[in-house]
Amino acid sequence: MKSRPALALVDVLAVLVFAAIGRRAHDENAQGAAFALGQIVGIALPFLAGAVLAALLIRSWRDPLALRTGIAVWLGAVVVGLALRAAVLGRLPLSFAIVATVSLAVLVLGWRGVVRGIMAVRRRRATTPA
Repeated sequence: MKSRPALALVDVLAVLVFAAIGRRAHDENAQGAAFALGQIVGIALPFLAGAVLAALLIRSWRDPLALRTGIAVWLGAVVVGLALRAAVLGRLPLSFAIVATVSLAVLVLGWRGVVRGIMAVRRRRATTPA
């Protein structure tokens, strides 16, 4: 697969989507694209640090679609992200920890499932006689 490095970057996008959704959900004054990309990156930064650290440690670009890769990146994002957030804010609400853990699982593991499903369908179509 030629696009492995690009696929490895989808985790960064998944964490940014997590931050954007959270930012939008908690900003009653946000209208459309009124919230700044800088704020989203700031929110995502602790989680990105964990995801990137895990990706580097396991060399996620070698097999970005593997379940073990997704789990490692997800756990890195959650553990490091929540720890950094708690350290900076001095608190970590349990509800936020649960929502972040589940949301990041859906986003980081979910895109892999979608891509693997599409690839399986294409393989089946390619091998099925007409």
